[in-house]
Amino acid sequence: MINCPTCNSANSELARFCDNCGTRLMGAPEAEPAYQPPPQTDSSFKISAATSLDIPNVELQPITPPIMETSSAPAADSRAHASLVIERGDSPGTNFELFNEESMIGRWDADNGIFPDVDLDAHDSDAKVSRRHAKIYRSGGAYFIEDLGSTNGTYVNRGRRLLPGTPHIVNDNDEIIVGKTFLRFHIVK
Repeated sequence: MINCPTCNSANSELARFCDNCGTRLMGAPEAEPAYQPPPQTDSSFKISAATSLDIPNVELQPITPPIMETSSAPAADSRAHASLVIERGDSPGTNFELFNEESMIGRWDADNGIFPDVDLDAHDSDAKVSRRHAKIYRSGGAYFIEDLGSTNGTYVNRGRRLLPGTPHIVNDNDEIIVGKTFLRFHIVK
């Protein structure tokens, strides 16, 4: 056994590095030297082999990514500005925090690349919420909801069904119904 000089843990006689802390062990067997071809006797025939020893050391410089144009969707903020809480449905009390200026409400569908910000897939056993059901967004300090052509409709405060593509203003504590799921909208102050 070889004891590590750094952490004093016992290691196998054949170990080159400590299993516990990774320190190189003294008395560890050295690596076998690299293969060296025998000297050439016939000058008309020459064998050349490239090894890692033949490659010059190159100092690598960090690569700075090019400046990309930002997309039209704003970047996510580090804290939520609003939230939706399930009041009636499969999982009452479930809270969805809204971080982006625009958040999609729907059900997750990896096959079609649909990843909503408010994913009701696990909370909608009857599948009454469409994959892309509605979007809620903030503009000019006000909040709006817009139905995205859902099958079972979007309602605010039990009013009339929202027309697809027509924004409807939502206020703090408004009730939003998507499919059979009742959500409560809250603005974080």
